[in-house]
Parts: sequence; structure tokens; C-alpha cells
Amino acid sequence: MIVEEPSRLPMIKPFCVHSNRFSHLLSIKHVAETVLLHVMIVHTQTSLGQTVNLNISQPPAQSAAIAAPRTDENSRIAHEQLIAKAQLGGIDLYFLGDSITRRWGCTDPQWADLLANWRNNFFGWNAANFGWGADGIQHILWRIQNGELDEVNPKVIVILAGTNNLGNQPGGPGKLVDILKGFESLLAVCREKAPSSKIIVTAIFPRNDNLAVLPEIERINRELAKLADDQTIFYLDVNDKLASPEGILFEGMTVDNLHLSAKGYQVWADGLRPLLTEFLGPPAQSDHAPPPTGDPSLTRAEDKAFSP
Repeated sequence: MIVEEPSRLPMIKPFCVHSNRFSHLLSIKHVAETVLLHVMIVHTQTSLGQTVNLNISQPPAQSAAIAAPRTDENSRIAHEQLIAKAQLGGIDLYFLGDSITRRWGCTDPQWADLLANWRNNFFGWNAANFGWGADGIQHILWRIQNGELDEVNPKVIVILAGTNNLGNQPGGPGKLVDILKGFESLLAVCREKAPSSKIIVTAIFPRNDNLAVLPEIERINRELAKLADDQTIFYLDVNDKLASPEGILFEGMTVDNLHLSAKGYQVWADGLRPLLTEFLGPPAQSDHAPPPTGDPSLTRAEDKAFSP
């Protein structure tokens, strides 16, 4: 196989995140993967003397590192509700993520057992949930750039994101590099909006809807761990309590091979507790966090059902 370099290769600069207390330079491996993202065509000389172009790494259709809003009406209303929640204040513990985060602390009746688990674990720490279903990193990034983290100043931010960018199909190194750049961007905005917060980055959980993506999850998590400085950025990996070394989720940990059950959420809570106790102290006897929110579409459906 003959590999030819393109005549012009775009200049690749190491991707950095800077803040007054946080500066992280991507590893040499990460930079090398970024170069790979730009080398799109490999020329393979076959035995017949023909040149075959193989597209080995397509960039994602929507970059995780570029903030993008959700455009559906339900997401727009949910965003407004989350801004209103943020403006109520009294939040010391701020959870940020997608549906796996959202289900834990929402008022949707089908997840009532998860809300009970949330309250059992976090009451007294003034916790508020800012997860939204189906969000990729780029959508979470847009939400916190547009009001959901403004002047909240929580003591701790817990992040779980990335599984919707991965999806249930392997995507190659280009997608993985983009997801890592998305995490870098997300951390940068959190540092900008809440410079005194401790940030806990949770490892992406194993998903068993397609086992072929497990090696990519493991690879991303290895790189996420490198973002931690154990001063302002911390990394939490509870995957060995959720799944086997091969990534097979233990019985009872999930409801659909992706989202956690109450048992799975308890594993996450148990992993968080030592860090939360260190940063927040023991839970208080009272709690002044804003009340939880739910799926706006459910409220609208109820309104229609009871309208004359």
C-alpha cells in the first residue's frame, strides 16, 4: 500500500483551553489524531495498478465543539424553563448533561422512582438538574452559553455528556477527536461562567445497544481522564461498578441498554459522594435548590386533556 500526502495540509494548532486557573494542552496523541482528521484520502495501489481512494475518516455532520441550539419547540420551552430555574438561585450542585442526567432529577411521572433516588442522595446539597434529552455536547454547550449557567455560581458542576455524539455506530478517529474537542469547549465555558466551581467530568457510561461502540467509549474516557488536574477539574469513572471489563452492563443497571435504572443511578451517586462531601461538606438538614422541572410536552398534553 502506497500512502501519499496531500499537496497542501491545513496547519493544525494544538487545541487549548485557557482560563485564569485552568490551562490544558492536548496530548501529542490527540494532536496526531487531529492531523488524521484532516488527512482524508489514502491512495492504495492495487495489484492491477489502479488507484483506489478510501475515505477513512469523515468529520461529524455537526461538530461537538461548535455550539448549536435544538430547534424543536419542546426543547425551546425546556430551555426557557431551565433558565428560569437557574435564575431562582440557591444552587450549590449543578448537574449538566443529556437524557441520562435529566431522568434522574425530573418530574416526569414515569421516572418518579429516579426522582426519589435523586432526593435521597442529594437533598441538603442544593442540587439542580440541567439535563435535556437527546442533547449532544454542542447542544449542552449552546444552553450554557445562553443563560442556563449565568450567575448561578454553583460550588460543584457534574458533567455527563457525549453518548449522543457517539451514537450506536462506530465513527472512527475523526468523530472521537471532535468529541474530545467538544469536551474542551464545554469545560472552557463552565470555567468562564463559573470560575470558582469544582467540575466533575463523568466517564461516558457503557452502552449495550451496539457493543461495537464500546472500544470508542473506552478510548474517549482515557482521554477525558487527562483533562483532570485534580484541583478544579476532576474525573470520575464508575464504569467498573456498572459493567464487566468487557463493557457488558450488569443485570439491573439499565432499563434499555443505554439509560440507567435506579440501581445504576445509585452506583453513580455512590461514586460522586466522596467528592461531593469533600467539596460541599455533609448534606444539610434543609435544601433551598429550585424545584425540579419536567418534559414540557407532558404538561401541554395534560392541559389539552383537561381543557373544555
